[in-house]
Order: sequence, then structure tokens, then C-alpha cells
Amino acid sequence: MTAYRTIGRGRVTVLTSSALLLYLASACGAAVPPPELVQARASYDRVSKGLAAELAPAELDTAKQALARAEASFEDNGADPVTRDLAYIAERRALLAEAQAGYIQAERERLETDKAFRKTQIQSLTKTQEQLEAERRAAEANRAALEAERKARAEAEKRAAAAMASLAEIAKVKEESRGVVITLSGAVLFATGKHELLPIAAQKLDEVAKAVMDQGFKAIIVEGHTDSRGNPQANEALSFRRAESVRAHLVSRGIPPEKITARGLGSSRPVADNSTAEGRANNRRVEIIVEPER
Repeated sequence: MTAYRTIGRGRVTVLTSSALLLYLASACGAAVPPPELVQARASYDRVSKGLAAELAPAELDTAKQALARAEASFEDNGADPVTRDLAYIAERRALLAEAQAGYIQAERERLETDKAFRKTQIQSLTKTQEQLEAERRAAEANRAALEAERKARAEAEKRAAAAMASLAEIAKVKEESRGVVITLSGAVLFATGKHELLPIAAQKLDEVAKAVMDQGFKAIIVEGHTDSRGNPQANEALSFRRAESVRAHLVSRGIPPEKITARGLGSSRPVADNSTAEGRANNRRVEIIVEPER
């Protein structure tokens, strides 16, 4: 028996056996994959055993990589929205590979039929119409897959915009050539001369981590900055320790450690005049540079 229910952007088919596996996994205390990931696994497994392995290997490999990203996200973040979205995209990639294989198969059959027609000149109009209909179905399946991918991309862009709006409420955010720059005042994050995060800093950085993961990113750089007072070497060391504290907290909230680096720049890149108290306060900051996915 097959059950249907609506999840996210459309109807997802959930097999009773899959539901049983989810129940058993939950009962055993294992992490329960979301239905989208279960469906993506099933679709890829089915498609990989069909014509796509021979006729559309590139598209099938793309689907395999998409599924691997979904599996990695589930391993790192559990069944969160990002995992669900990646699983949804992986399934669509698998179906696209299937559609492409069907189209190629139909095209091969058409060419063989045309060759037979030229040789025997007895191919009937009915056969031609059937072949054209097969091509139409293949093209329609391909268009449907592309439309589903377009909708998924639009949803991802919508979430990214919402994430940017959320960030703007807690920090100064601007887009530069190097990426999206999130600036947090040093006074909000640290006590004077210290690199340990204040309690309120942890809360703000939690919001930053969530927004960044919702938006999606390629890499993150955390830069620590100070004003010009004091020893330059000491300022640089302090700015690095502060940047590293921010990096460690973001990693603890789910940012992959291999995608985020920290560096201390001391007073080498002021954004205001260090001769005034206000200017020095502006220079004591941490910048989080987010390189978006392309």
C-alpha cells in the first residue's frame, strides 16, 4: 500500500516499508532521516539500476553527488530544512537523469526506425506518430524536471533573502566584492582586553550561524580588528584570539570547520579615525565574511 502526503513544494510518495524503517530507526535511538531523504535514496537506487547508468551517466553522477551532499548534511545537521532541501534536489536530479535516459533511448529508437524506413519504405504513419509521441513525453518529462528545479532554486533564494533580513536586525550587513560582510561590535562580544565571548555574544552568534546556514555559503572568514592603542603585536594577537573564539562558537553551532577560518588583523584596517573615542569603538570589531555559493 502506498500513502501520499504534501511536504514542502509538492506531493511526496512515502512507501509503507519506508515508514516502518523510520519507525524502527526511531525506536532504536538512531537519527531518523527526513522523508525527503528516504525518497531521494529510493529514487536514486531505482534510477541507477535502469537506463540512466548507460545512457545518462553524467546526469546520474550529478544525482549521486547531490544525494551525497544531502547525506552529508543529514550527518552533520540532522533533518533540518537544509537537509530536506538538498534531499529534494537530489531526488529531482535522479528523476532528471531518468528523463534524459528515456529521451536518449527514444531518440535511438527513432533513428533506428528512420533507417529501417529508408531501407524498406514501409514504415506506417501510425509508427511515426507513436515515435513522435514518445519524444513528446520525454521532452515533457525533462521540462517538468527543470521546472521543479527552478522552483526549488526560487525557494532557496527566498530563504536567503529572509536570512539576510534577519542578520540586518542584529548586525551591520553589507555586500562587498569579497562576499557578505557581517560586522559585530567588539563591545558586544568581549570584555575590554579579553577574548572570551560574553553571554549576549553567544546569543547573537547563534542567530548569525542560523542565518548563514539558511542562506548557504561556500566559505567563511572571521576577521578580528582592534583600535590603534597599545602594542601593535599585542593587538594583533588579541584580534586573532577573538576571531578564533567567534570561529569556535560558529563551528559549535553547525558550521563545518573546514569551511571557516580565523585571522587577526590588529589595527591594520581601521574603518574610522582612531583619534576619537567613537572612532576607536568602531574599529574594535569582528567581521564575518561569507562567500556565497555560486
